[in-house]
Amino acid sequence: MRLISFINALLVIVALYYLVFERDSLFAFAGRGDTEEAAQTEAVESDDTDIAAVGVVALRSQAREIDSAVLLRGQTKANRQVEVLSETTSTVISEPKRKGAFVEAGDVLCELDPGTRPAQLAEALAGKLEAESRIPEAEARLQEAHARVAEAEINLTASRKLAETGFASETRRISSEAAMSTAKAGVKSAEAELEATRAGIEAAAAAVEAAQREVGRLTIKAPFKGLLESDTAELGSLMQPGSLCATVIQLDPIKLVGYVPETEVNRVQVGSEASATLVTGRQLGGRVTFLSRSADETTRTFEVEITVPNPDLTIRDGQTATIRIAAEGTKAHLLPQSALTLNNEGQLGVRTVGTGNVVDFMPVRILRDTAEGVWIDGLPETTDIIVVGQEFVTRGVTVAPSYREASQ
Repeated sequence: MRLISFINALLVIVALYYLVFERDSLFAFAGRGDTEEAAQTEAVESDDTDIAAVGVVALRSQAREIDSAVLLRGQTKANRQVEVLSETTSTVISEPKRKGAFVEAGDVLCELDPGTRPAQLAEALAGKLEAESRIPEAEARLQEAHARVAEAEINLTASRKLAETGFASETRRISSEAAMSTAKAGVKSAEAELEATRAGIEAAAAAVEAAQREVGRLTIKAPFKGLLESDTAELGSLMQPGSLCATVIQLDPIKLVGYVPETEVNRVQVGSEASATLVTGRQLGGRVTFLSRSADETTRTFEVEITVPNPDLTIRDGQTATIRIAAEGTKAHLLPQSALTLNNEGQLGVRTVGTGNVVDFMPVRILRDTAEGVWIDGLPETTDIIVVGQEFVTRGVTVAPSYREASQ
């Protein structure tokens, strides 16, 4: 048994020797040398071919004209909204109007208790009439004073002539001059009294106007045509200066408000056409009526307003909208989003097939993101763009592209 085991071990050693050290001679003896060498040569050639040209899928893209609209997210906003407040103190004596009611400009929203205000107005009117009645008396006194001046002037002239000829004493002349001065002082006094009477009339007129304005504050009216966003003040409630009577909003026309980034603000012009899509799917159209000249300090964006007609009042205040503002058109390429890639510097772009099927990298800028793909610019009008396999090749690598149509 031990001899048989020794022989088996010897045979295994010989077989391993020929398999390891005399492998080529053994295969040549077996008739497989040529076949193995051919297989190795074919494998090397196949590897060389794979390294020389990597298979990718490319898209031959043609630039197309698109309207390079500025896209924003915004919301609808009432054209006008005001809180109508009380300007005086009194209690409400009118029945309230309920929110949602339609009001015209000048419609009464709240009627307040007049109290003693009509009596105060009547008193002011009476004071004005009394002041006006003093005007004739003051004017008559002024005329009387002027007449005394004329009389004193005649007497003074006569006294001077008589004194010069010796027919009157110097005392008479001096007395006439004193009478003249007194008459002139009477004119000044009458003029001052007339001015005081006129000032009294103006004060009385001001008191009448103040009383009339106070009476006018008792009726609180709608400032413009619109809808009540809140109930008017309840019957019997006490109103004080600054108390809310009602909130009125105007929805026709209505505004779309959005914020333009500073990189796009120069593409927006007042008067440009704009469209919007509400979250309900409704399409709107209007024009840009306002573009802010000052950026928001936090977001560095500029407010833009678009006015849209809303005759049926179906567009509500505060609805979210996607806004498109028309801008100058440009040519761009429509690509699947998966075709975009980054280079080693982190720059966004696409890999293209150039002359000799050599890969190149071109930076791009996204203009618009849609369900069909992304619109980009920064490429030549006709470009072969790698859409499958672009992540496995780099600039300078030779590829074996297969092309597909843009619709595939």
